[in-house]
Amino acid sequence: MSTEAGAAGDSLEERVREAERRLEEAATLAAEAENRAEEEIKALEADLEREREEKEKALAAAEERLGEIEAQVETAEERVEAAERRAATAEGTVADELARAREGAASWLQGQLDSLRREAEGR
Repeated sequence: MSTEAGAAGDSLEERVREAERRLEEAATLAAEAENRAEEEIKALEADLEREREEKEKALAAAEERLGEIEAQVETAEERVEAAERRAATAEGTVADELARAREGAASWLQGQLDSLRREAEGR
């Protein structure tokens, strides 16, 4: 029986050693997987940070461009207002000149009529 007990003990020891070897292998694989996961997380975080920085730069550029556009709009509005004032002044001047021209034409016509009447009375 001692041979059987010795063989069973050897078999048990071999099984324990095999289990320990598999446990170490599993622990090694788990550590490698954890390292790969950590590296992937770090890479993803770096990508996320780069994207965040790019978006911040794009937003800052867009805000700057918006400021420029708003300034251009303000300048354009001021120019439009000035042009409208000049147009109103010009319209007033044109209306005054038209009134003077009408008055002049009416006066000339009146003079012509008066001249024709005098001629008609003289005949």
